[in-house]
Amino acid sequence: MAAVLLLSFLLLAAPAAAIDILRRSLAAQTKGDLASITAGNPLVANAMNDRLKNLTDAFAQQMGKEFHYCIKDTDDEWNIAFNFSTDPTFLSNCMQATDGDVPQRVCTAAEMKFYFESFLDSNGRKNYVRPNKNCNLTSWMDGCEAGWACSAGPDQNINLQDAVNFPSRTLDCRGCCAGFFCPHGLTCMIPCPLGAYCPESTLNKTTGICDPYNYQPPPGKPNHTCGGADRWADVVSTDDVFCPAGFYCPSTIKKLSCKCFHKGSCKPNSVNQDITIFGALLVGALSLVLLIIYNFSGQLLTNREKKQAKSREAAARHAKETAMARERWKSAKDVAKKHAVGLQSSLSRTFSRKKTLRTHEPSKGAVETDVEPSKGSGEKKSNLTDMMRSLEENPEKGEGFNVEIGEKKKTKGRHAHTQSQIFKYAYGQIEKEKAMEQQNKNLTFSGVISMATDEDIRTRPRIEIAFKDLTLTLKGSKKKLLRSVTGKLMPGRVAAVMGPSGAGKTTFLSAIAGKATGCETTGMVLINGKMEPIRAYKKIIGFVPQDDIVHGNLTVQENLWFNARCRLSADMSKADKVLVVERVIEALGLQAVRDSLVGTVEQRGISGGQRKRVNVGLEMVMEPSVLILDEPTSGLDSSSSLLLLRALRREALEGVNISMVVHQPSYTLYKMFDDLILLAKGGLTVYHGPVKKVEEYFSGLGIVVPDRVNPPDYYIDILEGIVKPNANVAVNAKDLPLRWMLHNGYEVPRDMLQSGSDAESSFRGGGDLTPGGDTGQSIAGEVWGNVKDIVGQKKDEYDYNKSSQNLSNRCTPGILRQYKYYLGRCGKQRLREARIQGVDYLILGLAGICLGTLAKVSDETFGALGYTYTVIAVSLLCKIGALRSFSLEKIHYWRERASGMSSLAYFMSKDTIDHFNTIIKPIVYLSMFYFFNNPRSSIWENYVVLVALVYCVTGIGYTFAIFFQPGSAQLWSALLPVVLTLIATQQKDTFFANLCYTKWALEGFVIANAQRYSGVWLITRCGSLLKSGYDINDRFLCILVLAANGVLFRGVAFFCMVIFQKH
Repeated sequence: MAAVLLLSFLLLAAPAAAIDILRRSLAAQTKGDLASITAGNPLVANAMNDRLKNLTDAFAQQMGKEFHYCIKDTDDEWNIAFNFSTDPTFLSNCMQATDGDVPQRVCTAAEMKFYFESFLDSNGRKNYVRPNKNCNLTSWMDGCEAGWACSAGPDQNINLQDAVNFPSRTLDCRGCCAGFFCPHGLTCMIPCPLGAYCPESTLNKTTGICDPYNYQPPPGKPNHTCGGADRWADVVSTDDVFCPAGFYCPSTIKKLSCKCFHKGSCKPNSVNQDITIFGALLVGALSLVLLIIYNFSGQLLTNREKKQAKSREAAARHAKETAMARERWKSAKDVAKKHAVGLQSSLSRTFSRKKTLRTHEPSKGAVETDVEPSKGSGEKKSNLTDMMRSLEENPEKGEGFNVEIGEKKKTKGRHAHTQSQIFKYAYGQIEKEKAMEQQNKNLTFSGVISMATDEDIRTRPRIEIAFKDLTLTLKGSKKKLLRSVTGKLMPGRVAAVMGPSGAGKTTFLSAIAGKATGCETTGMVLINGKMEPIRAYKKIIGFVPQDDIVHGNLTVQENLWFNARCRLSADMSKADKVLVVERVIEALGLQAVRDSLVGTVEQRGISGGQRKRVNVGLEMVMEPSVLILDEPTSGLDSSSSLLLLRALRREALEGVNISMVVHQPSYTLYKMFDDLILLAKGGLTVYHGPVKKVEEYFSGLGIVVPDRVNPPDYYIDILEGIVKPNANVAVNAKDLPLRWMLHNGYEVPRDMLQSGSDAESSFRGGGDLTPGGDTGQSIAGEVWGNVKDIVGQKKDEYDYNKSSQNLSNRCTPGILRQYKYYLGRCGKQRLREARIQGVDYLILGLAGICLGTLAKVSDETFGALGYTYTVIAVSLLCKIGALRSFSLEKIHYWRERASGMSSLAYFMSKDTIDHFNTIIKPIVYLSMFYFFNNPRSSIWENYVVLVALVYCVTGIGYTFAIFFQPGSAQLWSALLPVVLTLIATQQKDTFFANLCYTKWALEGFVIANAQRYSGVWLITRCGSLLKSGYDINDRFLCILVLAANGVLFRGVAFFCMVIFQKH
């Protein structure tokens, strides 16, 4: 028996040349003996299994060419489909049923190749093959019927790897063995691939069909019974040989009910079990996490702020105690000194005159030495007093009052490292300054002189701005915004710019700051007497816009501290920067709200007056040399305006050149200004000089301010035409600009010397144009002029922001340090917006549940429908979330960019923080979608594609947020994924479809799922991928294209952010 078993094994595994000799030796055995030997023998079955697995060697190359889009490795896929080593029972059963004749019945490589070619030619629609050697019109036997096969006979040498010759099989025709399928038109057997269920069929007497297959026995042949399976096709054509849903098929002849409680415990090639229960559990867990985030998101920052507030309060208390102790020690020292002097005088009277003279001489010398320094100090004081008196008498002399009281030396601040040390240093310095101010009578002239002689005071760069015949004309329409403005803005003085609406007040300050865009500028602007561009000093020029552009989701201190870190000198220590911020908070009266959020439209914060002061403080913390403010007192009450102006006066005492537009100031505020610039409509100067001399000048013209009337209001009413001068006054409102030019000896434009209507036309900015010429201008010309204005404005804005010349001698932090600061600020903003993020996650989770439940995985399309909905939903929700990153902060970015901050650092910090959403949002969505949809691909494969998709659509969202207005950006974000998905699914394999990111995302999902369909699903996979136009080898390419799209759109968004500004 052992010898017969060995011969059987050699028969199956030996080369073709030895098969005939071995077969003849076995022929001597009876059929019963051979059947008993081979039945259930694993050795024989494994040998047959090895030969079946190697069948592809003969036609692997051709299969690789034909099926490259659905098969990565032909040998690997074939071996997976036909590796029966785990359970070769069906081979043993077939060997027993055919008396060991399986090798003579199994299809060779040539017959398999013929079957698959016929299948491809008919696109799987026919269940029979083309006529061939064994089955044709002249030769048709029982083995040619569906589910039957024949043997080649013991005398014929069969080489299973022969891909050329078609063997003759006409003997011993019988039903196909279980685990094999016998195609209609072939007389050989092909093993059913793994994942199939191919039992022997039974005749259904009611329908006459061989169950579970769909073929009928040939009529007129009562001995022709039902055989085995008849074909292997895609699941769309027939699901006869597929393992039924809800069962696990360990081999092609067994099916077991799949009752798995863990997804990984189910074996391959089985239909996945329903694991919706796990999705329900995840819904509960995710809801709990979102609830925690929603209610406790602000605790992290709140706890940190409380610790910082405690440290700051302790430092402030320590500084006050130290200052009080210093004052007590000074008082005690003064008292002791007085007692000592009194004791000395009483003792001197008791001694003799001689001793008195002896003791008086050294005392006198001592007094002289003590008085000597004070004498020198008196000389300095006298010199400074003379200087200040001369300034008061002749303020137009050109020497501004400039006694700088700035930041203390940094010798002590550099040694402060810990938070408590920094606060102690800052508050100690502030208390010293308060004591100095109190000692010097609250910054009176004598007090200022005393502070000016202090050697520890650090000065700021002085900037004097002089302008002559400054004229601004729109480049396209040639409209004049300013005309022949001449004057000077001096450091250490506060100038108020007033005038009626449309007088060009803001335009004038923008021109002084170098921010006038879209205009042609003529005349001269001198910086410290030199022809230098004002843009080169933008790092020490502060410009406060009319609108309160402050981050509402940051506290007052966080807003000020961020600007200080980014705009102060990079070599300044942290302790000194903290000192600057604390000084500004102290000066603006913001101590009570320093840890309060500024507030937004949805969330209430500080009051409007406090917000206005924070808006000014953003420029004060960078220690500017020139500070320009556009209507800083508008909307404030008198007390808030007074507090703000006192803070600005304090800045002016440090040598800052301050100019501001003011509307309807009270008389008290009006008297606090040093200079007044009064403009008439058309940008013409009516007065530019000291406030103290404005009434004297207008009185000389015959315009006298009535009693109990605020002078600036009266002058503006005259310029507006509301109030008419007295009848006996020879000057009217139209002549006031001309009178000012003649008064100062300025060159007067010719058109202003004309009389009557020409003067009025000139006053309104008409220039030399006649009314007839104005009306004759075509509409096309006006439109073209407006276009030129817009283009010129964009060009000037870009030139201003990109100007690299720096004459301010201030080196601000570089891009990397600013990126670090921006990253910290953006992180705080995201933490405070955690509730909004939580709502985004909740919507994503609900979308995953709905789409996973409604669009269950279809084996025919590998879940393409559910993935299509996924691409649309994730694109829409993630784009809407990305819009918030830039849509709401455009105006903040424009202000920061104009002040010299890095655009790249700003953009990269936003994008870096949004990477958190890029990682978390796919997890939230998949945690719901995956367990309700239950695809075969792993959660990791889906996650990788989804991360690439979120990264891509986030970049698209950036572009929409920056380029469009918020409403249009939301519309585009909702419309684009739907349109692109339609193009990608309807216009397959076209140039436009390849441009759609949705095509690559959908292909990545489908490929990841299709790879898990092997064995019996191989034909279905190839048919589905062929129909969709996908390639199984392009999975990495899909991820790469999505990532490249994300990078590309981020580049486009950054370009739009730098180039375009929509006001």
